[in-house]
Amino acid sequence: MKEITRTHFKKNDADTGTTSKLRVNLFYFGTFFLFCTIIIRLAVLQFVEGPELKELEASGQVKNIPLLPVRGSIIDASGTPLAYSTSSQALYITLLKDYSSSDRGMKNRPEIEKLAKEIVTVFNQFGDPQADKMTIEEVMKAMDLDYKMQLGYEPRRIKAELSSREVAYFMEHKSKYPGIEVVEESRRQYDPDQVAVQAIGYLKEFRGSKEIKKYKEMDAKNKTQKDSGLIYTEREKVGVDGMEMMFQEELRGKNGYMSIPINPRNMADGVPAMIPPEKGYTIHTTIHKDIQVAAQQAIVDQLKWLRTHPVSGKLHGEAQTGYAVALEVDTGNVVAMASIPDYDPNVWEQGSDDWNTVLSHYGNGTISPYASGRSGNKLESLVLLGSTVKPLTVLIGLNEQLFGPNDYYIDQGAAFFGKDHSRVRNSGGKAFGALNARKAIENSSNAFMVNWIGERLHTKYGSKSIEVWDKYMKDFGLGVSTQSGLPYEHVGIVEYENIEQAGSYLAAMAYASFGQSGKYTTLQLAQYASTLANRGVRIKPQLASKIEDQSGQVIKKYEREILNKVVFPELFWEEVIAGMNTQGLRAFEDFKYDFARKTGTSEQDIYVNGQRKRLENGVFIAFAPREKPKLAVAVVIPEGGFGSQSAAPVARKIFDAYDEFYGLDGSPKHIKKDH
Repeated sequence: MKEITRTHFKKNDADTGTTSKLRVNLFYFGTFFLFCTIIIRLAVLQFVEGPELKELEASGQVKNIPLLPVRGSIIDASGTPLAYSTSSQALYITLLKDYSSSDRGMKNRPEIEKLAKEIVTVFNQFGDPQADKMTIEEVMKAMDLDYKMQLGYEPRRIKAELSSREVAYFMEHKSKYPGIEVVEESRRQYDPDQVAVQAIGYLKEFRGSKEIKKYKEMDAKNKTQKDSGLIYTEREKVGVDGMEMMFQEELRGKNGYMSIPINPRNMADGVPAMIPPEKGYTIHTTIHKDIQVAAQQAIVDQLKWLRTHPVSGKLHGEAQTGYAVALEVDTGNVVAMASIPDYDPNVWEQGSDDWNTVLSHYGNGTISPYASGRSGNKLESLVLLGSTVKPLTVLIGLNEQLFGPNDYYIDQGAAFFGKDHSRVRNSGGKAFGALNARKAIENSSNAFMVNWIGERLHTKYGSKSIEVWDKYMKDFGLGVSTQSGLPYEHVGIVEYENIEQAGSYLAAMAYASFGQSGKYTTLQLAQYASTLANRGVRIKPQLASKIEDQSGQVIKKYEREILNKVVFPELFWEEVIAGMNTQGLRAFEDFKYDFARKTGTSEQDIYVNGQRKRLENGVFIAFAPREKPKLAVAVVIPEGGFGSQSAAPVARKIFDAYDEFYGLDGSPKHIKKDH
């Protein structure tokens, strides 16, 4: 056996250590080489192959640029457009290359400059000779070559309102001008005669209308909307009041769009394809232009008359506003809705030198007290009912069996009620003597209403009398929405529920009985008058008769819609409608129809410099003819004095206008002539 020496062990140990070091060095070197290879490869990917790969990734990416829809029209009952969109053609260009101030763009710049010169030549040759001429510099600026205003792929508008010859030329020579498109645009116009402007409404850009709940919800829906035609764009205009807002979805139509392929540099990478927008539906409104204009002019004339002719011994210079609604009894169609002062609605498109003259009365005063024209002492358009409530008051008394049709009340000129013997006087303190239900309405007896209805209803129901009264009022449309569909409609101000203000439940009922405890809109008054004419059937006010698409096909028709019915014995209706026979109406002296009416003079107290000042508002409701009624009218003239002298003359002119074009007896008096 061979002897193993210490020297042999040492040699083997040295060899093993050398081998281990070599392996470690090889491992570190290999690892270093691997990381270097990875880093170099990443650098190659990022700086050499990156743009190419990114372009491959982006190839086939398409951007859809919305084209605004063409809004549908609002047509009046006689076929006259009240709101419509005028079409025009605009020239757009999509930049297919980089023409910016970069090195690459400047190499292509001569090409776009040549195109600009050719476009200007076409404008000069085929454009409107009366229009201002565009220069090459203006065309170049419109192209936004350095993307200061728009992204690279977005189409640029070069010129609006092209002439027909310009349109024809560019359409015929489209292949000669890559990236050029002729796009239809629209501009909203309103009837220059200022027809029912507050009822029609106006438009604002979507981006500035999102405080409105309707458009806030649409903005949220945009994020999940799959139909690109229904996505609202920031700059498109939407209805923010009146029928423009009420029928926003129907009027809007659908967006079109330009489908543009883009490259990684966010530039167009091919010829865009265009999907044209779809025009919105046509709304046929029930408002009749001629009747509407007659109503508006009647208010304007009456306000002028009140400021220049004494009524009740004084001029009414503070009567500066007026409101009227005319409602067909059998259909519910609103044929006139006048809110004066009004304005030229085209200011929303064209601008105004003095917005203060518009903003004080752009709202619809027939449905809301806000943003409407105000009277001299700043009274809003909601006023107390006054004596116009008395037909309903008597109906309530009869139906609650507080008295009978043939029972007589001895009117001594005033009513006293409560422990403190509060007094309510008739107008002028006049005592009417023996009055039954019918005569109490005709003579407008406050005393009858307080003693025989307000007081007796409280005796019967106690504190619950307010609830009973409120139920009747709402059944006739007072204190609830008329359901017209117009935005911002007010439901009225119910004051008889404020017991603290009245002093007691009895006092609240007493004041409510003759119309001094509730303020309502003119549209509510018209619906109330219509409900009386329909003998308890409350009809929804209709502002549209039908909706048509652009081929004339009817999409929807609006029919008579009953909201609720109140059933009373026929005898009660006969007595009350017979009592709606206010005498001494000079404005109706030669009116050839028997008609039911009720005047009202609602009193309202204000305080000026700590002193109480009592104002009188003119209110009037009527329907005609008395038998088989066709039209119900309500008129309100804040600070106009007696309703018989301030509001009634306006109603007469509305009845006359309706009779001329529709006929209160079903036979129109107006014969259209062929031109």
